[in-house]
Amino acid sequence: MVVQCSSRNLEEIPIDLPMDTVSLKLDANKIQSVPNNAFKDLTYLQELDLSRNSIEKIELSAFKGVTDGLRLLDLSGNQIQSIPKEALANLKGKIRLSNNPLRCDCSLQEMLRELNLDPDTVNDIACQTSVQEEYVGKPLIQVLDSGVNFCNIHHRTTDVAMFITMFGWFTMVITYVVYYVRHNQEDARRHLEYLKSLPSTQITKDFDTISTVL
Repeated sequence: MVVQCSSRNLEEIPIDLPMDTVSLKLDANKIQSVPNNAFKDLTYLQELDLSRNSIEKIELSAFKGVTDGLRLLDLSGNQIQSIPKEALANLKGKIRLSNNPLRCDCSLQEMLRELNLDPDTVNDIACQTSVQEEYVGKPLIQVLDSGVNFCNIHHRTTDVAMFITMFGWFTMVITYVVYYVRHNQEDARRHLEYLKSLPSTQITKDFDTISTVL
């Protein structure tokens, strides 16, 4: 059965869909999220069209129950910035992600590595934001083919942050040690000057008193 729900101003994925649905068209609606288990009872589903909606969030188990039989999942033309890796895990069919404001980073690169992207639309997957500004607006496949590895960029950024943190702590310790030494030197200098200012008889009496106590 083909269920046609295109352009119906739907804000949510319908419930109680026919269990023998083979093709489900939900394109050109106002759907904003794909919740967990949204299609769990559609065990015969082969084609799912969610394109041209306002989808921003996809839950971890959004496609649970249909991952084995799904041949085409169309998520193009939405507002997706990131997708949990688990949400699309085990999907064997073709996936369309073009025309989404994706953030190009290590997690997206690792996820795409395991997906069967539709070759007809893969060139339309672009970086709207990125861990490095120079890749914004460029096709993701072109960036990756040029040898860019977002995971290495992520690791380098983390290493730099750790180095800066450690350098900050080291600077604080050195500053404290210098302050401590200088403060004690100043106290010793003032004490020595005080002793020098005392009459010699007074200094002798002080030493005699100390000797008697000892």
